[in-house]
Amino acid sequence: MAEITDVQINRIAFPRPILIVRPETGKPPRSGFHTGPLMTYIRLMSNVPLSHPARHLGLQGASNFRDLGGYPSRDGRHVRWRQIFRSNHLGRLTEADAAAVRQLGVRTALDFRGSEERTAGLCAIAEISVHSLPIEPSVVPALRERWAMGRLTADDALERMRDSYRNYIRRHTPRFRALFDHLLGDHAPLVIHCTAGKDRTGVACALVLAALDVDDDIILGDYLLTNQYFRRDAAAHSELPQDVLEAIGTVHASFLAAALETVREEYGDLEAYLRDGLGIDGAARTTLQRRYLTA
Repeated sequence: MAEITDVQINRIAFPRPILIVRPETGKPPRSGFHTGPLMTYIRLMSNVPLSHPARHLGLQGASNFRDLGGYPSRDGRHVRWRQIFRSNHLGRLTEADAAAVRQLGVRTALDFRGSEERTAGLCAIAEISVHSLPIEPSVVPALRERWAMGRLTADDALERMRDSYRNYIRRHTPRFRALFDHLLGDHAPLVIHCTAGKDRTGVACALVLAALDVDDDIILGDYLLTNQYFRRDAAAHSELPQDVLEAIGTVHASFLAAALETVREEYGDLEAYLRDGLGIDGAARTTLQRRYLTA
């Protein structure tokens, strides 16, 4: 058994599947997208092979393209590799990128972008079947309005981001429900994406991992990996102040916490949201876990 060491979870690249345990109990924490202190203990699992697929694919035209595989569920299974990917949009893939994605066998894209975003960056791989689950962007238009009025700060931008996450639950639950309909169908290998692959995609993938019974700290860790991999387009929204661009071009634990708080306000808890909001009853959850977790 490898030695247990302290790490900051937002610096974890998850080089291989891990089990997170609390030092006071030696057991994984309960579900709920833990958003308290991010100091956790990582125990490398002794029965996990050292060789495994790469999580981050290093695509030039989609810097945030990565695999959701390998994460452990609470019952000791793992999310299957090379079945569910998450990414920023696929409209700027190079020829080499496209060849790599084809080699992965990706055949379905679940696209959360709004209409203008989709038009500006059509999928570069014609044989991928694209399913639009549109959530129109709201943050940048609101920030532009405040900037024109001379009242925009980085704190304003952070709060606007949190509010957008609240609205994902209040207004766009049907889009996430449609996502799970596709996951329950035979559409994998598939990629979930929006424009940057960090906010709409981040919430979607957090919900997917939660439905697969992955620990909340691991869910948060995957979400925060965007800060390691995503390369923001320097020309995008260049009229806004740099500190505002940095605020909206990264992800923060408080963003995901805002979505979870809204889940609790509207549904009581995450389990009820999965069941009543997203239609994932016991039978559907069993099907999901059978399909996307190792035996």
